[in-house]
Amino acid sequence: MSCSSSQDIVRRILRNPNTAVSTYHAKQLHAQILKTKGTVDDSVNSSILIKCYTSHGLLHHSLSFFNLMRFLSISPSRHLFPSLLKASTLLNHFPLAQSLHASIIRLGFHLDLYTANALINMYSKFHNPNDSVRKVFDAMPVRDVVSWNTVIAGRAQKGMYTEALDMVREMGNANLRPDSFTLSSVLPIFAEYVDLIKGKEIHGYAIRHGFDVDVFIGSSLIDMYAKCTQLEFSIRAFHLLPRRDAVSWNSIIAGCVQNGEFDQGLGFFREMLKENVKPMSVSFSSVIPACAHLTALNLGEQLHGYIIRLWFDDNKFIASSLVDMYAKCGNIRVARCIFDKMETRDMVSWTAIIMGCAMHGHALDAVSLFEEMLVDGVKPCYVAFMAVLTACSHAGLVDEGLKYFNSMPGDFGIAPGLEHYAAVADLLGRAGRLEEAYDFIFNMGVKPTGSVWSTLLAACRAHKNVELAEKVVDKILLLDPGNMGAYVLMSNIYSASQRWKDAAKLRIHMRKTGLRKTPACSWIEVGNKVHTFLAGDKSHPYYDKINKALNVLLEQMEREGYVLDTSEVLHDVDEEHKRDLLRTHSERLAIVFGIISTAAGTTIRVIKNIRVCVDCHTAIKFMAKVVGREIIVRDNSRFHHFKSGSCSCGDYW
Repeated sequence: MSCSSSQDIVRRILRNPNTAVSTYHAKQLHAQILKTKGTVDDSVNSSILIKCYTSHGLLHHSLSFFNLMRFLSISPSRHLFPSLLKASTLLNHFPLAQSLHASIIRLGFHLDLYTANALINMYSKFHNPNDSVRKVFDAMPVRDVVSWNTVIAGRAQKGMYTEALDMVREMGNANLRPDSFTLSSVLPIFAEYVDLIKGKEIHGYAIRHGFDVDVFIGSSLIDMYAKCTQLEFSIRAFHLLPRRDAVSWNSIIAGCVQNGEFDQGLGFFREMLKENVKPMSVSFSSVIPACAHLTALNLGEQLHGYIIRLWFDDNKFIASSLVDMYAKCGNIRVARCIFDKMETRDMVSWTAIIMGCAMHGHALDAVSLFEEMLVDGVKPCYVAFMAVLTACSHAGLVDEGLKYFNSMPGDFGIAPGLEHYAAVADLLGRAGRLEEAYDFIFNMGVKPTGSVWSTLLAACRAHKNVELAEKVVDKILLLDPGNMGAYVLMSNIYSASQRWKDAAKLRIHMRKTGLRKTPACSWIEVGNKVHTFLAGDKSHPYYDKINKALNVLLEQMEREGYVLDTSEVLHDVDEEHKRDLLRTHSERLAIVFGIISTAAGTTIRVIKNIRVCVDCHTAIKFMAKVVGREIIVRDNSRFHHFKSGSCSCGDYW
C-alpha cells in the first residue's frame, strides 16, 4: 500500500462519522503505519488514528497505539495529546493522565493552547486537591474563551460557586467576552443560591448579545427561574425558545413539578410526547413524583410501561421514583417487587420502601428492611429515621421506636429534628402513654412547635383524656394562636364528652376570628378521571345511583352484623339525624361510586383529607366483606387495606 493510500484512508476516516465504518478504516490505517514506519506522514496519521479511536470509545486502542509509537520511533505531534488526555479521563485513570502531562512537559507542548486546554479539562474532571487546574491555567502564555470556560465550568460543577464567579469577573478584566457556554455554566449557580436578581442580570446580558435563543442558555434560564420559584418567567423563557430539545423540555417539566404544579408538569410531559421528543431518563425522575403527589395510579402505570419499553427500568433513580409512586398510590406490592429487583440500592430507594411499608401498615417489614439496610452498609439519613419511627408508631412498637430514636445522635451522628420528636410523641400517645408523651415533649432538646403538641392532642382525643387535652391545647395556642386544627380537635373532644356548651364556645370563637374548618373530602380515580366527594354531597351527577346502592349495601352490611356507632357524630342532634350524617361521610360516597362504576373484583382506591372516623373504619370492613373486594383508603396519616372484613392497621391507627 502506497503513501497516497494512507492519505485516502485518512480522508475516509475524516469523512465518515459512522463508528463501525470509521473504526474499520482506522484499523486499515493502523496496519499501513506499521508497514510504512518512519515516513513523514506517520506522526500526523498517528494523531488522526488516536483521535478516531478515542472519539469512538476505543480507549484502550488509543493508548496501546501510543505505546507502539515509541517502538516504531514515531515522534508525537502536539495534536496527539488532547485525544490521549480525553481517553485517560474517560477511563478515570488519574496516574495515566499525570504521566501524559509529564510527557507533554518534556516535549514542550504544555505551552500549546489546545494541549493546555485539554489538560485543564482533564484535571477539572478529577478531584485534585493540589488544584492543578489553576496551576496549568496560570502557566498558559495565551488563553482563549475555551480556557476560561473550562475552568469556570469545572469550578461550578464541583460546587465552588464563589471561585467560578470570580473567574467570570477575571475573564471580563482580560477583555474576553463571556459566551453562551460561560452563561450556561454560571446560571445554575444563581439557581442554587436562589439569587433571582443576579439571574435576571445574566438573562439581560444574554438578550443583549443574542444568546437567549440558544437552547442551552434557555434550559438554564428555565431551571434558574423555577428554582427561584418564578414559574411564570420559567414558562415564558420556555415558550420564547425557537427550538426545544429534550433538555429544555425536561427543565420545564421538572420546574413545574418542583413548584407543586403537578398537573401542569404532566401537561408539559404530554406535549413533549406529542412533539415526538424522546424523553430522557431524568424526565421520568421528574414526572413520576407528580403522579405520586396526585396519586394518579393509572397514569403512573402507563409511564412505567413506557419506561420498560425504553429500557430505563434498570436506572436506580427511576426505580426509586417508581417505588415511591406505587407506595403513595396505594400499591405497596408492586413497590416492593420493583425494590426487590433493584441491583443497586441507595438511601433514596431504601427510605422510599421503608416509608411505604410503614404507611401501609407493614410495620414489621419496615423495621426488617431498616435493619437489612444497616447490614448492607447504607448509613440511614434523617428521613430514613422518620420512616422507621413512623412504622413503629403505626404498629405500637414503642420499645423499638425509642431504641431507634435514642440511637440517632450516638450511633449515627444525626441530631433528632422536630419531625422525629413528633413521631416519638405520636408513638407514646397512640399507645396510651399520654403523661409520658407530655413529659417527653416538655423536655425536648429543641423548642416544641404547635405541630408537635398537636400529635399529643390527637392522642388525647383517641383516649378521651379531656383534662390533659386542655393543658395541651393551651400550649398549642400559646405558640400558634391561629391553629385551626387545635380548635377543631378540642371542640371534638368536648363534644365526645357531651360537653356541648364548651364545644359551642370554641366554635363561636372560631367564627369570630375567621377560622374555617377544612371540610372532609374524598377522591377516587375512575376511568382516568378524579371524582371528588364532600360529606353529604348531593352534587355528583350519579348521586341518585350512589344513594340507592348505598342503601342496598347498608342493608347487606347490617345482616352481616354492622351497627352504626352514632357516638362518633360530634353534633348535638337526634339519633336519626346522626345516622344520616354518618352514612353520607365522603369516603363512603366515594367507595360506593367506585363499586358501581368498576368491574367486579376491581380494587377500590380512595383518598381522604382527614382521619377516617371509627364508624367509617368499621363500615368499610363490612363493605369489603360484602362486595368481595379490596378497598384501600388513604387518610391524612396512613393507608388502610380493607379485605375480607379486616383492615391492615389491625384497628390501631
